[in-house]
Parts: sequence; structure tokens; C-alpha cells
Amino acid sequence: QVQLVESGGGLVQAGGSLRLSCAASGRTFSNSPMAWFRQAPGKEREFVAAITWSGGMTYYADSVKGRFTISGDKAKNTVYLQMNSLTPEDTAVYYCAAGPKRGLARDEYDHWGQGTQVTVSS
Repeated sequence: QVQLVESGGGLVQAGGSLRLSCAASGRTFSNSPMAWFRQAPGKEREFVAAITWSGGMTYYADSVKGRFTISGDKAKNTVYLQMNSLTPEDTAVYYCAAGPKRGLARDEYDHWGQGTQVTVSS
């Protein structure tokens, strides 16, 4: 059984930083891109960042480019999201995903974590 477990969310002041982790178990995702999405209250889930293990390519939404960094540790089967210069607009539940069905930025992945809340106060 595949499991993705996020951690690292919390409450932070604007301008602060958080680091999210997503630990995968049940199978290795060393050949599967992984991504972070987020969903703010009243809004649709949106793409944040993705990483491909082959070549270590990374992709970001324009809204987080230059502030967020996605990285991964193959040996630990874990993906991270370092979030800097946070603003209240970054407040959302952040989800880890693995196994894209159609495109890295589309909300269609085989596996999802349960989500972790990130709240940025002004």
C-alpha cells in the first residue's frame, strides 16, 4: 500500500520560512516525478512545484518561483519543499503527490498525501 505522509506545516509570520517534508512508503518513487500542490479555503487545488528524479529537473508555479525550492532524497524516498519569504497568500493545505497521469502541473496524480496546513499571519 502506497503512503505519502507530509509534515512540517504550521503557523509562521509573514516573511518567515517553513520546510515541508513528504515521506513515501510502500514503493519507491525513484522513477516517478513528485509534486506539491496546495489548496486555500474556497479555492481549487493548485500546482506549486514538481521534481523529476532523472536529471533532477524542477518546475515551479510563477507565484512561488524564487521563494520556494523543491528537492528530494532518493535514498530516503522523501521530497522537501523549502518555503521562504512567506506571505498570507501562501496560506493553504499543502499536498504531496506522486505518479502524474497527465502533465506535472495537472491535478491528476495516482497518489496523494493527507495534506499539511500552512498558515502565514500578517
